[in-house]
Amino acid sequence: MDPLRSAALYSSAPTSVSSVIPHDLDFRSRKASPCWHPPRRELLLFRCADSSTRPPPPKRQPAAMMLSLFDSLKDSLTIDVALAEGRPLDVPLARPFTIASSRLDRVANVAVRVQLRNGSVGWGEAPVLPLVTAEDQPAALAAAAAACSALVQSLPMTLGDVLREVGRLLPGHDFASVRAGVEMALIDAAANSIRIPLWRLFGGVSNSITTDITIPIVSPSEAAELAAKYCRQGFSTLKLKVGKDLNSDIEVLTAIRSVHPDCLFVLDANEGYKAHQAIEVLDKLHAMGVTPILFEQPVHRDDWEGLHLVSHVAKDKYGVSVAADESCRSVDDANKIIHGNLAHVINIKLAKLGVIGAFEVINIAREAGIGLMIGGMVETRLAMGFAGHLAAGLVSLILTHHFFLPKILLFKVMKLLVRCTSSTIQEAKVASSVGTMSHGTDLC
Repeated sequence: MDPLRSAALYSSAPTSVSSVIPHDLDFRSRKASPCWHPPRRELLLFRCADSSTRPPPPKRQPAAMMLSLFDSLKDSLTIDVALAEGRPLDVPLARPFTIASSRLDRVANVAVRVQLRNGSVGWGEAPVLPLVTAEDQPAALAAAAAACSALVQSLPMTLGDVLREVGRLLPGHDFASVRAGVEMALIDAAANSIRIPLWRLFGGVSNSITTDITIPIVSPSEAAELAAKYCRQGFSTLKLKVGKDLNSDIEVLTAIRSVHPDCLFVLDANEGYKAHQAIEVLDKLHAMGVTPILFEQPVHRDDWEGLHLVSHVAKDKYGVSVAADESCRSVDDANKIIHGNLAHVINIKLAKLGVIGAFEVINIAREAGIGLMIGGMVETRLAMGFAGHLAAGLVSLILTHHFFLPKILLFKVMKLLVRCTSSTIQEAKVASSVGTMSHGTDLC
């Protein structure tokens, strides 16, 4: 088995951080690498939404303390990059992933590996998703190669300075995904060098997070089959992709309700509706006795007036919060959403904003009291593992109380490693309801 495919497994679990990538894994090798077990010193638990088995919540830290360790590390830790490179990350999907705006049968992302002179290694990932990221894979590889070359040639500098240099090398939305991948790798290497898990670096609020699971745009019968499966696994919250055809969306939801009548719904239209259609969906759901807990990106990313209208009708008429996803691609967008009262929640995706840009939006949202959710695109456990740590570290600020992941996908390649077997993430060979995190983002 190609270790690139082995390393990039998507799980049917509520998170895709489900495989093991040794820090010295060579994606170019054709021989599969055995499962690598990092020191079991820290745990990151992923649990289904509203699981009755969830442990008591940890003591929350004041919001002012969030990211304090990371901020301190930026000014105190010296980064000396010895090696850095971007590598193609091509993985077929076991089933197509269809949303309102696109369909994917495989991913063509970029993995980023950084090795410091002290031997510490970090990994990152630049997701490439049509209509969302500006880069395609060749452009992302070229940008990653240029940035990595500059980092290797640079003098030692603080973590904060090297991250600012990455921002200079890969500016704006056009390079946000690659910037995120390089930033992830550098921060992961920094965490590994001081041997602490990223969730502690990002606030240390909790080592567990709550998540849902996604049903893409499929036929009503297939949606019902997936919903029944997820119900058996313990999921009580489903994220339903909608926005391609209003009547079909209602049929799918009706089919899901027939097999999982007590589940909660998040609707994600991925820009698929006009404002009046989004409101019509809410009207029809209300007539069915269904109130979604969240309505994500109901209209086109640039339809600010439509977003404002749907947000106010949804909240005032039905008590439903609306989240901005594709509409929030920068700090300026976040400020526009907040100051214009255009949405109630912002979906933080690292590939849209970069890691540092995401931190800026998190701080802006925290000060404004707006809701946050941490999401992902079609990514492997490299990017989703990083996002999972971020969500765990900042869980007291994730006001929607969910780490939303679009993970109904299975790559065709693994039975080993970690998967969801009931209401928690478990190791495939161990009856333990945990996914185990070492320092950095390593999972086994």
